[in-house]
Amino acid sequence: MRTISTDQIIEAVKDLCIDAACILNDDIREKIKEAKQQEESPFAKSILDQLLENARIAKEDRVPLCQDTGMAVVFLRLGQDVHITGGSLYAAIDEGVRRGYSQGYLRKSVLDPLTRENTGDNSPAVIHTEIVDGDRLEITLAPKGFGSENMSKLAMLKPSDGIEGIKAFVLDTVIEAGANPCPPIIVGIGIGGTMDKAAYIAKRSLLRRLGEKNPDPQLAQLELELLDLVNSTGIGPQGLGGKTTALAVHIEAFPTHIAGLPVAINIQCHCARHRSISL
Repeated sequence: MRTISTDQIIEAVKDLCIDAACILNDDIREKIKEAKQQEESPFAKSILDQLLENARIAKEDRVPLCQDTGMAVVFLRLGQDVHITGGSLYAAIDEGVRRGYSQGYLRKSVLDPLTRENTGDNSPAVIHTEIVDGDRLEITLAPKGFGSENMSKLAMLKPSDGIEGIKAFVLDTVIEAGANPCPPIIVGIGIGGTMDKAAYIAKRSLLRRLGEKNPDPQLAQLELELLDLVNSTGIGPQGLGGKTTALAVHIEAFPTHIAGLPVAINIQCHCARHRSISL
C-alpha cells in the first residue's frame, strides 16, 4: 500500500490547470506544422502560422492559449494499492482547480445550469475515475472549451445503419459545426456501450497523441477514412477554406447490446489542451 496526501494532489492539479491552459502539447504543434506543409491555400497556411505563433507567445509569456479556459475535465487512473490521506480525493481535485484558476488568472466559466449563477472558482471539475492495478495515481486534466463542446453530438443509431451510418453521422456533425469549434479540430468518436459509455470514450479518445492509431486495424482504417472525408469538406482552418479541417480522428469502441449502435462525437478545438502527471 502506498500513501498519497491530498496536499500533493491539490498542488499537482493546480499546476496542471495552469500548464494545460498555456502550453500547446508537442504532438499537436508538430501536426499543425505538418498540416501547413500539406496545405495548398496560402490563406490557410497563414492561419496555421498564426496558431503556431499564438502557441509560442502563450508558452513564453505564461498566458492562456485561448480566452475560453474551459471547464476542468479530470481523468484519474487510481491504482488499487494507493491510499489517499488528508481528506477526500474529489475534494482535493476541486481545490486544485480553484487554486489553479485563481493563481493562473484563468477565466472562471462554471455556473449553475438553471440559475446561471457563477460558482466563482471554476469548480466543480468533471471527474472520471478508473481503478487500475498498481500503486500510482495518474491525473490528466483536460480543460474543455464550449465552442467545441457545444458542437458535440450523440446518436443512438440502428444496428442496420452500420459503418456507413457512422460515417454519415460524423460528416453531418462536422459540416454542421463549421467554423464554430475553431478548426482545425480533433474529432473524438465513441462507438458502442451505452449512451453514457459512448460519450465517455469519445472524450477519452481525445487524450491520445495525435498520429497514434487505434491498435484495432479496422478502427485504425476507419479513422483514416473519416479524416479524409472530414478534410474533403473544405471547411479549413478557422472555417475559411483549405484542406485542414481536422488534424486527427480518434475512435474508441466498446461492446454494445444487440439492439443498439450508440455513437458519440466529441469535437475538440486545435489546442486539445491536456496535461498529465503520475504521483
